[in-house]
Amino acid sequence: MATYKHLICLLGLLSLTQLAFSCTTKKITTTKPTESTITEKAIPYFTDYLNGQTALYTEKIPLSISDISKHQAAVWQAWVDANNNFSEQKLPPLDKLTDAKSSSWTLPESLEPHATMPFYWGYKGDSSPQEGYPLFLYLHGSGPKDQEWKVGLSICSNFDDAPSAYFIPQIPNEGEYYRWWQKSKQFAWECLLRQAFVCGKFNPNRIYCFGISEGGYGSQRLASFYADYLAAAGPMAGGEPLKNAPVENCRNIAFSLHTGAEDAVFYRNRLTQYTKDEFARLQALYPDDFINKIELIPGYQHAIDYRPTTPWLKQYIRNPYPKSFCWENFEMDGLYRKGFYNLAVVERSNDNEENRTYYEMNINDNKIDLKAEIVTYNCIETDPRWGIQLKFEKKHQPATKGKIIIYLNEQLVDLNREITLIVNGKEMYKGIVIPELRHLINSCATFFDPERLYPAAIEVEIDK
Repeated sequence: MATYKHLICLLGLLSLTQLAFSCTTKKITTTKPTESTITEKAIPYFTDYLNGQTALYTEKIPLSISDISKHQAAVWQAWVDANNNFSEQKLPPLDKLTDAKSSSWTLPESLEPHATMPFYWGYKGDSSPQEGYPLFLYLHGSGPKDQEWKVGLSICSNFDDAPSAYFIPQIPNEGEYYRWWQKSKQFAWECLLRQAFVCGKFNPNRIYCFGISEGGYGSQRLASFYADYLAAAGPMAGGEPLKNAPVENCRNIAFSLHTGAEDAVFYRNRLTQYTKDEFARLQALYPDDFINKIELIPGYQHAIDYRPTTPWLKQYIRNPYPKSFCWENFEMDGLYRKGFYNLAVVERSNDNEENRTYYEMNINDNKIDLKAEIVTYNCIETDPRWGIQLKFEKKHQPATKGKIIIYLNEQLVDLNREITLIVNGKEMYKGIVIPELRHLINSCATFFDPERLYPAAIEVEIDK
């Protein structure tokens, strides 16, 4: 059975280690570690990491820029080997979705007692795409879970999105305040991502999350929390208060939200409009970065046409290396992400859950501008019946502490040239950044993503 320490390792908790960099401006000359050397060093580290020993790998072995792609492949293969040998519940072989074969995972007792998550795991279409299947995670509504799960299999089987693959879970338990985004389910989603990437049958840049009703709420939260893994997300018949799903995080993904215009229960129509308004505001500021299709469907209440969503989502492909992104690092059921795109958090700038740390990164040529701010929410509209906080104003002020790692690759900067880093208007680094094996290893363990193995890094301590 998996344990809580596995969740910790999947969330990528980092301990602070000093990173040393050369500030010389001459051309980088380095050694060339062999594939066997990388394997010998990476597999034991990855094995320990999967078992919960999450301190950073610290040995300094410089890399040749010309060989980075070869070193990335060797590190990823070491990660695959360590995962394949790791004792845990595995994804079963991928069969046709129409065969309706189900499996289940037992979730960690420490996260949720007596929680077993059944799931359907299958593909649609007659051929396997050369670049790998698009992978859809579908979350069902809050009716009786056996019925909801069965309906989910039926509708997902008939959506016009083949060739594709689906993970269709049944929620483990039921209750008054029992949700898809709680920590035991976070464990399942990260297991799904990690194992799907290791499997090699899926396109890592075509991961999609969507759901209906309670699954709509859940997929909206997951879209904001895990946006850096997603190409697109499509909640339906939902509508979350935006404190639970900051729109800023959805920069660089495509986002669909369809709700009945007359679906007033729990203010779903009003909250969908607030989401639409916020996307429109941000799209005006960043016209290319907030692709969305948010609709209040006239004449409909809670039941709407679900068929348009997945064909629309499937048009979009993730950019794993955006040169501009926003990230409000919010907690979800007491847990935080420890990284987003190419940024990893060693120490948050916020002291507690009363406020949040917000990062905004922009890379232009070889200049990196980073804002690190503290965000405080003020509720300006509350539902009088249930006390639901519906609308907020946010206050930003510069962060005065915190430690982060900015990972870099040749898609983001020219590693042969001097890099300048500005944090909150202050120059924090200027010089050549040396590619090293430890950065490939640490970013692989942190993000467990084949697209995000970064050969270089700058560590930053935010101050006043």
